[in-house]
Amino acid sequence: MAARAYWQGQIRLALVSIPVEIYSASQSGAKISFRQIHEPSGKRISYEKVVEGVGPVDRDDIIRGYELSKNNYVLLEDEEIEAVKIESKKTLELVQFVDHSEIDPLYFEKPYYVVPQDDLAEEAFIVLREALRAAKKTALGQLSVRGQEKLVAIKPCGKGMLLETLRYADEVREGQKFFGGISDDEPEDELLDLASTLIEKKTAPFDAGEFEDRYAEALRKLIDKKAKAKGDKKILEDVEEPSGDGSGNVIDLMAALKKSVDEEKPKKSSRKKKSA
Repeated sequence: MAARAYWQGQIRLALVSIPVEIYSASQSGAKISFRQIHEPSGKRISYEKVVEGVGPVDRDDIIRGYELSKNNYVLLEDEEIEAVKIESKKTLELVQFVDHSEIDPLYFEKPYYVVPQDDLAEEAFIVLREALRAAKKTALGQLSVRGQEKLVAIKPCGKGMLLETLRYADEVREGQKFFGGISDDEPEDELLDLASTLIEKKTAPFDAGEFEDRYAEALRKLIDKKAKAKGDKKILEDVEEPSGDGSGNVIDLMAALKKSVDEEKPKKSSRKKKSA
């Protein structure tokens, strides 16, 4: 089944407009989801809309409310919410360019692939892609879609371009609120050298195919096993725990780092590619 475009429209740079299509770069199909089941009957549990002291209510009597304080709400009709939604526009205007490294990773939200809509758009698309690549810049703009306006960043990605939705400033927490209590002490040079050596030995090119979701894999195996053993209610899986010497919380950091450096072999890039 062909992928469905998340957005179709034009990227505009000054007087130049480039027809493009945007597709989600991520997929959730690999994730395992569960349903709540009534065990005696084996049927799925459904949910009723209820009000404390009233009981089940009719769907037509439900409206949305914003909580100002506990049990104090501003009530909003669907028509009022619809009236303030941003009109979906078919133009994404590039309004600013920044260095790749200027955007803190905290702001990145979700990735999308950007491709030219047709052969006629390809030339201008390639020019913009290569200009961004040569300048080592990321383009910024705001994308209006589904009634909302999203801040987005666009940069070259192979033969295409990558659009990433960004969080707005008020959606990101300040790290200093959490880091303020950490000491300003500098580490000992020898400890720092040992840690740096260990990092160097474990350094290799990133390949997402080298990693797997072990929890999801264990769940799939458990589901397969339960599906085959229909009569058994419970099948407990053995979980391997990291070995420990039980010597308590006191750790000789110097000795631990030295032992880690001695035992760690240099990381090599894998030639065998696994499916992501």
